[in-house]
Amino acid sequence: MIEELRLALSKKDFGGLRGVKKQLSCRMEFPATMAPSAVILVSTKLAKPIASASFAPHGALPQIHTVPSMRKRPIPSRRFIKPSFTSLIEKKRDGQEFTQEEIRYIIDSTLDGEMPQHQQAALLMAIFFANMSAQETAILTEEMMLSGEVIDLSHISKPKIDKYSTGGVGDKTALVLAPLAMASGVVVPMMCGVEQEFVITTLEKLSAVPGFKSHMSIQHFVDQLARVGGAIAEQSPELAPADKIFYDLRLETGTIPSLPLITGSVLSKKLAEGAEGLVIDVKWGNGSFIKDLEQAKQLARSMTRVGRSMKRRCVALVTDMNQPLGDTVGAALEIKEAIALLKGEGPEDMKELVLKLGMEIVRLAGVAGSTLSAKQTVQRHLTDGSALEKFKDMIKAQGGDVSYIDHPEKFPTAKHIRKLPAPKRGYVHTINAAMIAKGVSLLGAGKDPAHHNKIDYAVGVSEIKKVGTQVKQGEPLMMIHYNDEAKLEQALNYFKDAYRLAPKRPIPPPLVVERVA
Repeated sequence: MIEELRLALSKKDFGGLRGVKKQLSCRMEFPATMAPSAVILVSTKLAKPIASASFAPHGALPQIHTVPSMRKRPIPSRRFIKPSFTSLIEKKRDGQEFTQEEIRYIIDSTLDGEMPQHQQAALLMAIFFANMSAQETAILTEEMMLSGEVIDLSHISKPKIDKYSTGGVGDKTALVLAPLAMASGVVVPMMCGVEQEFVITTLEKLSAVPGFKSHMSIQHFVDQLARVGGAIAEQSPELAPADKIFYDLRLETGTIPSLPLITGSVLSKKLAEGAEGLVIDVKWGNGSFIKDLEQAKQLARSMTRVGRSMKRRCVALVTDMNQPLGDTVGAALEIKEAIALLKGEGPEDMKELVLKLGMEIVRLAGVAGSTLSAKQTVQRHLTDGSALEKFKDMIKAQGGDVSYIDHPEKFPTAKHIRKLPAPKRGYVHTINAAMIAKGVSLLGAGKDPAHHNKIDYAVGVSEIKKVGTQVKQGEPLMMIHYNDEAKLEQALNYFKDAYRLAPKRPIPPPLVVERVA
């Protein structure tokens, strides 16, 4: 049987592989004695090989430029006695470590529907409280990544680096960093998943551009990367399907903050996209789901450690999200701010974060060898218009109307603009970013799945006064863009409660708290 597989592979006869597959009466594994370069993993669901060699733990294919198929690696009964799901839950509850075979069995059982949902929930809760070791987290990440398709981008010679953020209020860095990296000679394979319920996602912001399409097949995604150099698309359900099952259950069981589960969820999807490296922005504060600074640092270390163990270059920055990022919150308002940043303009905090994250991307890609060279590369592409041109190329490739990028005044504007007056004289002491985001959501800036409502791209807030800013009584703390008086009344309570003024100037928090590499 092995000789038949070798013969089919040598002739690149995938029809022959299908014939061999039909002869299989049960699941199979290749002997450990076979050289990794000669091994081919055959899916039990589809007779197509896994395309990315670096991701196959028991072997890999020669470079074949096809979109990979669903992978399934069953546990051979002769080498692994399947434990009961109850015993696995008890093992983790008691703080013991899972073996690789046990983690693989959990993933396979989840995909097959063999593990009941109530036991999946109990297992997630056990992991939440008992945690996982670095080795367990790395294995979990790899197994979730290999639960679906893994994209092979080896035919693209340029470095492939993605950027991920844990999500924050007013965070439009992805809109700037993707074209910036593309202008620097880096391919950006970016797929975006779900965010916090009150945060406007990158794709929701891009949908303000008429005609822009975020949904695409994996083949279309790969073709656009080869042709344009970057894409920002919806997360494909074919990548890491095990994570989708776990994530939906984490939402229902309150286990979203689990560090090993976050690490596995993020990296399994990002590495399945074909990225060779990843720059991570871990946000902490009242505008992030990570409220504790130490927990944010631990997550940054966990992600970079697991990334390295999977032979991927990873750098993480821990950044502040105790106030909105930039001057605006709202789909069209944020797109316009991103366009200004791509022209070398825009608010200082956004310019600082784009510069630092951009420097990490070009250094990780090998485009720039030193800190000074990286800084010069980023600044040059932001000021000479090349990053803006790449943004237009990407928008056009995904069906968007580029004239809106050339003329941002074409974006929809709200019928009414009203200031939020300062109740007294003083300094802005604190801002609750989450309250501002919830207020903007009430104005209609985000989708509400329960009511199936559409996004109102025009609404939001602008000219946000930041921590440390001195204001006079009656001076605007922000400008509110709205279309509906009733919605405004609901949102005003959140906006008013978001600000705290004090007689003395506070020390503004540093934007970048720590770098983890």
